[in-house]
Amino acid sequence: MTDQADLVYSPSRAEREHMVAVAAYYLAERRGFRPGREQEDWQHAECQIGRMLAKMAHNGIDRRQFERAGIRNALHLWAGKQTA
Repeated sequence: MTDQADLVYSPSRAEREHMVAVAAYYLAERRGFRPGREQEDWQHAECQIGRMLAKMAHNGIDRRQFERAGIRNALHLWAGKQTA
């Protein structure tokens, strides 16, 4: 029998870094790509991804469910919308 913890999506270090990069891009896009806030975008994205993954783990979201939603939708669903 498979334990629920075995089913929860736990990305590799490379996958997590890619997720942060994508989230940082969306944050920059939302503010019109104005220069000078790239570091802030990256740090905010790291926090968003961390919260999203924690909520996904708490809710038992697996890789298939996450991939079906896509990262942009996942950020809205599991991390909550953030203000720019």
